[in-house]
Amino acid sequence: MARAATKISVVDQTGPSERILQILTESARLFATNGYDGTSMRDIAAACGISKSLLYHHFADKDEIFARIALGSTRELCEFVTARIPEDAAPAARIRAFMIGTAEYFHRYRWAWLASTSSFWSDPEARRQKERMMWRDRYEGLLRTLLMEAIEAGEMRPVDVSHAGRLILSSLNWMHRWYKPEKGLTAVQIAETYFDMIFNGLKAEPPAP
Repeated sequence: MARAATKISVVDQTGPSERILQILTESARLFATNGYDGTSMRDIAAACGISKSLLYHHFADKDEIFARIALGSTRELCEFVTARIPEDAAPAARIRAFMIGTAEYFHRYRWAWLASTSSFWSDPEARRQKERMMWRDRYEGLLRTLLMEAIEAGEMRPVDVSHAGRLILSSLNWMHRWYKPEKGLTAVQIAETYFDMIFNGLKAEPPAP
């Protein structure tokens, strides 16, 4: 994957500079690989090829960097997926777009996904945790809405929407445990496979008489 494709476009209303993007991208990789406690400002500066003083010019401390990655990733996942759902498509196609959009985000920003996932329930900052939960709820609520629309349109049989949503989200959210970009299917292809399995089932058609 090209280096540019992995940069984290975290939330920043003024538009993050190339240096900020580099710091956040390298920090996400280090946090995901070594954990928060196992990553120092010296490590981040070395990974970016810059001095610690320049790093401190952009960020007050390691916690500020981590907050930008964790909160930015949760918010941008929701916005990234929402933007890829066609408004005029059938409900089932919109669910497929939700799943593929999630996989595409995971593929593009894998290190940020991993760093954010590993820290989701351990963030000591209550306000930050509350905001992340709000964006997570919006993201999951979008899927439940799409599922209800599919049921109402007769594209799905009546099922428990909460359970169906957890099934879909679990299939996508656990990819980071075993997915290897250099082997097998891409993340988007895996999401398409999951969609087919979920909507068309695993049971084989009975043989023709």
